[in-house]
This record gives sequence, C-alpha cells and structure tokens, in this order.
Amino acid sequence: MIGRALQLLGAFDAEHRELTLSELARRADMPLSTAHRLMHELCEWGAVERGGDGLYRIGLRLWELGSLAPRGPGLRETALPFLEDLSLITRENVQLAVREGTEVVFVERIAGSGAVPVLTRVGGRFALTATGVGLVLLAHAPVEVQEEVLGGSIDRYTERTVTDPAQLRRMLAAVRSNGFSISDRQVTMDALSVGAPIHDRRGQVVAAVSLVVRHGSTTPHALARLVRTSAQAISRALSA
Repeated sequence: MIGRALQLLGAFDAEHRELTLSELARRADMPLSTAHRLMHELCEWGAVERGGDGLYRIGLRLWELGSLAPRGPGLRETALPFLEDLSLITRENVQLAVREGTEVVFVERIAGSGAVPVLTRVGGRFALTATGVGLVLLAHAPVEVQEEVLGGSIDRYTERTVTDPAQLRRMLAAVRSNGFSISDRQVTMDALSVGAPIHDRRGQVVAAVSLVVRHGSTTPHALARLVRTSAQAISRALSA
C-alpha cells in the first residue's frame, strides 16, 4: 500500500499541481476506489490537501519533511549567503543543484534583475548533459552513472546541445581538469552557463553552483573565476 500511495504522490508534477481524483487514479494507473481510499488517508496525514473546488494538492506536511533533507534545505542554508553575494555582485542568475540518479535537482535559484530567462526552477529536474551544474555533477559522478547517461538517450534542447557521447566525454574530462564547466547555448539559444563543484569535508563533490548569463555579455573564463570562488567558499562552510 505504501508503494501505491507513493504512486499517487508521484502523479503530481510541475505541470500538474492540482488534480481531480479521477485524474490521480488515471495518472497513477489504479482503480478509482483504491485512489479514493488512499487519498483520504493521505489527506488525514497532511501529505495532500483537498480544496473547496475538489482538487487535490500537495500538503504542507511533505514540505515540512522535505526541509529536513540534508542534501536539499540543509545544503541550501549553508550556501545561501554565498549565493546571495554572487547574485549581488553579478545581478545574474545563480543556481545551486545536486545530482539525483541520472538527473539534476535544483535546490536554489536566485534570479538577477534583468537576467536572461531560464527554464529551471527550485525543485525541478533537468538532464545532466546540458546545464552548467549538470556537466559538473556528471563529470564527478561514479563511472557507472556516467556510462548510463552517455549510453542512453541524450535530450536535445537547441541546435547547440551536445548529444554526441564522445564529445561529451571530452567535455567532462575538461571539467575535471579545469575545475569548471561551460554550457554555451545548450539549453536556450540566449544563455551561457558556467558551473563549479562544491566539495564536502571528505573532498567528494556533493553539489554544484552556476551563473547563467545572456550569451555574448561576457566571457566564460570571467564567470569561472567568480563561480569557483563561490564554490570554494561554500565547500569550506560545509567542511566547518
């Protein structure tokens, strides 16, 4: 029954934040009667809420539990002062992300005034192969994760998105060698992203930080100095 309850919670996503009972049952692939019984229990516990319009939404109880996750809010709390400094200095998009399996999960994003629009959102997921933070996290991921990603289907977002596994391997090697990543118009044709790794006290890469700017507004290496400085500061704070 726990698995079925998780199926119902998994029916919600960024495009489906409010669902009817029948929609939930259909998206979770279960009988309506089962969905009704489980949603009643989830509502009583606070995992979901049912509005006066009859639509179900994720409840605050899940947000409370999520705030206890050390790789999410715990990391965010440590990194936030440095992210805010980076945002203040550059007035550009600053992002903090971790790897979950073969995807990037964005923990924090600060949008600068007049900054280029981005497709990412806090709590959202993205391919490891396209973004600045994703390339950093993939470059430092276990070999089996790299092979799974590079051996599978690689999403293309623009005409500049790198989908050739051999070219991606060279890019990942450069990330490890240089200490930063460059994603040039790989997600949108007007954006350039530069990312850097964040280490824990054991030296393991646990997250990545990036700046996303309008393509042509500056050079990647100018951004790299700022991003690496912030990543190193966050790493020291995590190790303290």
